[in-house]
Amino acid sequence: MTLPLLLNLAVALLACFLLYRMQAAHASFTKRVFSGLGLGVLLGGAFQWIYGAASPEVAQTNAWLDVVGSGYVKLLQMIVIPLIMVSIIGAILKLRDAAALGKISALTIGILIATTAVAAAIGILMAKLFGLSAVGLTASAAEVARGEYLQGSLGAAKEISLPSMLLSFIPANPFLDMTGARKTSTIAVVFFSVFVGIAATGIAAKKPDEFASFSRFVQVAHTIVMRMVTLVLRLTPYGVFALMAKVVAASSLQSILNLLGFVLASYSAIFLMFGVHLALVALAGLNPARYLKKIFPVLVFAFTSRTSAGSIPMSVATQTTRLGTPEGVANFAASFGANIGQNGCGGIYPAMLAVMIAPTVGIDPWTAGFLLPLLAIVVFGSIGVAGVGGGATFAALIVLSAMDLPVALAGLLISIEPLIDMGRTALNVSGSITAGTLTSRILGGTDMRVFNSDAATNLDAEEQAA
Repeated sequence: MTLPLLLNLAVALLACFLLYRMQAAHASFTKRVFSGLGLGVLLGGAFQWIYGAASPEVAQTNAWLDVVGSGYVKLLQMIVIPLIMVSIIGAILKLRDAAALGKISALTIGILIATTAVAAAIGILMAKLFGLSAVGLTASAAEVARGEYLQGSLGAAKEISLPSMLLSFIPANPFLDMTGARKTSTIAVVFFSVFVGIAATGIAAKKPDEFASFSRFVQVAHTIVMRMVTLVLRLTPYGVFALMAKVVAASSLQSILNLLGFVLASYSAIFLMFGVHLALVALAGLNPARYLKKIFPVLVFAFTSRTSAGSIPMSVATQTTRLGTPEGVANFAASFGANIGQNGCGGIYPAMLAVMIAPTVGIDPWTAGFLLPLLAIVVFGSIGVAGVGGGATFAALIVLSAMDLPVALAGLLISIEPLIDMGRTALNVSGSITAGTLTSRILGGTDMRVFNSDAATNLDAEEQAA
């Protein structure tokens, strides 16, 4: 190890120690997450100012920061499948009502898809207001390579159809999907868990002893899994700190300035869509300011980690302990929202990209003949977008290929992709939480005492009791 690397790591360890001291002093979870975010920005900015974004010192330091940041994300991903299974099976055992299950699924998916259509329309509007066009953009070697890679991936995107996507939700081998082997593995596990829960409720009257034993097993498993969730979520401030420091240290200011119009248009669309989410929450009779305050730590994690699927445990915990959403609804919303109707990756991004690229092949993107099919393709293409890094690219490939637009031009945005993806992911997670909140309110399941309470969450309470 070089001396600069040792000094960098020593400063990073000092920042982690400060976060630990805040935890020992029982600072709230939200304050620690904000502190981790702020320390990450400051440290990453300092590294870039001292060494430069492309320096070997930054690359070596980021490799060690990645142990903390990506390690935390992997821990969250580790508990996603167990959490989904025990929570959904347990919720169905309590419901014992297939009609209620159908209402939850239909409402959640319907809200996710409807908000994705709105997000796509906002993306198109921002592209118009900012005058986005790929005409005249020049490509570096990295951008050309990225374009060639996207062109090579086009075949897989063209093979995707709505029937094949729906079929992929049914797990031929549920144990394979428990490993996350496919893009639709999360929904496949949801499907399998629902099937297990319905099968179990079917023996409740005929074999009550066996049903009681199984229910007890699921309850115990749920208690253990939720304890695992609590233990992992305690590490959130450290994970946010490391992820943010890594992103800021390696970001190229010149690349951002070169494509500043697209960055500003993207974040304008993202913030407008956040406003739509808050408006829907307000229409449901909830205080939007209180709602935003309660979900903000989840959005910060999603922003820094760039993984919708990895945000599932934190999303579920927030919905149940802070918003008063029933656990079954929260799990359905978080699980479906990581794969269906992602407002940022599946809505705004491919719509803006299509409008931006269309003029390069002589197509006027501001005609009804172009915009209406685009909105329809974006909505259906958003079904099954994987909630991990690269999901937005896959969604864009589906939309661009369906509109007969050159996909290689999407490679021009590679230099700012991480920066845009952070906001898109936070919007995806916000959309899934909004869907769960609205579904819960419509079905009358929201515990308003929990929503209106300013008391510490279960996570904070357990930390203080430990």
